[in-house]
Amino acid sequence: MQLTAQTIAEHLGGTVEGNPLATVSSLAKIEEAGEGTLSFIANPKYEHHIYTTGATAVLVKRDFLPEHPVSATLIRVDDPYTCLGTLLGLAAQFTKPVYTGIEAGAFVADGVEVPAGCYIGAGAYVAKGVSLGENVKIYPHAYIGDGVTIGADTTVYPGAVVYHGCRIGARCTIHAGAVVGADGFGFAPDSQGHYHKIEQIGIVEIDDDVEIGANTTVDRATMGRTHIARGVKLDNLVQIAHNVEVGEDTVMAAQAGVAGSTKVGAGCMFGGQVGLAGHITIGDGVQLGAQSGVPNSIAAGRRMMGTPAVAAGTFARTVAYQKRLADLFAEVDRMAKEIETLKKIPQQ
Repeated sequence: MQLTAQTIAEHLGGTVEGNPLATVSSLAKIEEAGEGTLSFIANPKYEHHIYTTGATAVLVKRDFLPEHPVSATLIRVDDPYTCLGTLLGLAAQFTKPVYTGIEAGAFVADGVEVPAGCYIGAGAYVAKGVSLGENVKIYPHAYIGDGVTIGADTTVYPGAVVYHGCRIGARCTIHAGAVVGADGFGFAPDSQGHYHKIEQIGIVEIDDDVEIGANTTVDRATMGRTHIARGVKLDNLVQIAHNVEVGEDTVMAAQAGVAGSTKVGAGCMFGGQVGLAGHITIGDGVQLGAQSGVPNSIAAGRRMMGTPAVAAGTFARTVAYQKRLADLFAEVDRMAKEIETLKKIPQQ
């Protein structure tokens, strides 16, 4: 892939400052970029790299004012980071391998229609009653259970498992090792304390444009459905329990876990290792810092952190106080000794 700065600017709705015919063939971080590469500056703290970078062209904000001469061609855009994502998508079209057809060693049950552009890799298993949209890609050793529906342009990577009856929308990505539709964690103790399984007869329903990270698990519902709404992005090693609902465009970082029957709103952001208790409701737009523990429902728009989670500002102040505890205890000890000394002074 070789593109001129002018071509890139036109694609992104930007303008060129410098050589419009400067040609790039790859993307790189600003501090590592060399000749023939395109880089970007989205965070001002990295601005110093633009004066020494070897990049041929750099994406910058429209209002960027360099303090020193810049040798690279500048492509001015509204949002360099978003534009970089657009270019990475374009680059992926050139760099990712494209597979079609059914490879030797794949199993496709009788009666399953494989539409145009689909790919089913060696060792993959597609069970009876499966419905596939156009251009679905099922990589080697993936398992698609009975009656599963997968929408057009969805990719299921190697070793991923989709249990029976689950529904996956269009343009989704299910990464390697992910499991969609395993049984929810339902057991009931008898009078002797022995646990007996509660059968999980629901499904998982995943809407369009969802990404499920590697080794992430989304459990099927006890009854009804576990629902992942449009545009949700789940990182690797995330656990979504039975009957959970996750709203549109919510994102969760690695090792986040949501317990059963909890409802998560739209546009939420969860950091790594966030844990949510079951049967609670998280409002739209809630942001939870890494390792937050959430035992109760949270109203829309809150920013919280800690265990149990509190307002982000309160958490920050608490951490600041904790750092001063040793000094505070020392001061209290000093004052206590001073008081004891004063008590020994005879009263006039």
